[in-house]
Amino acid sequence: MKRCEWVKTSNKEYINYHDKEWGIKVHNDKKLFEMLILEGAQAGLSWATILKKRKNYKKAFNNFNPKKVAKYDDKKIEELLKNKGIVRNKLKIKSTIQ
Repeated sequence: MKRCEWVKTSNKEYINYHDKEWGIKVHNDKKLFEMLILEGAQAGLSWATILKKRKNYKKAFNNFNPKKVAKYDDKKIEELLKNKGIVRNKLKIKSTIQ
């Protein structure tokens, strides 16, 4: 398979993302919400960083369930800010929730 130049062939997560997700139409709201969260976290960082943390994001954001995430409060935000498995930027976290 021919891959885009940005794919780091030494990184299995990049290869898997490119081959199975990149450029594929998505009509699933949960998947779209996941990508919205991950893209917001990625701003200013490398996509490789976010792919490494993807499982942690899934756990931290209730399996990317938008109904549950919409109910997050300030206490939950503080909990997320202490989570070393995700990008701990208050603005990025709050933009996901609010």
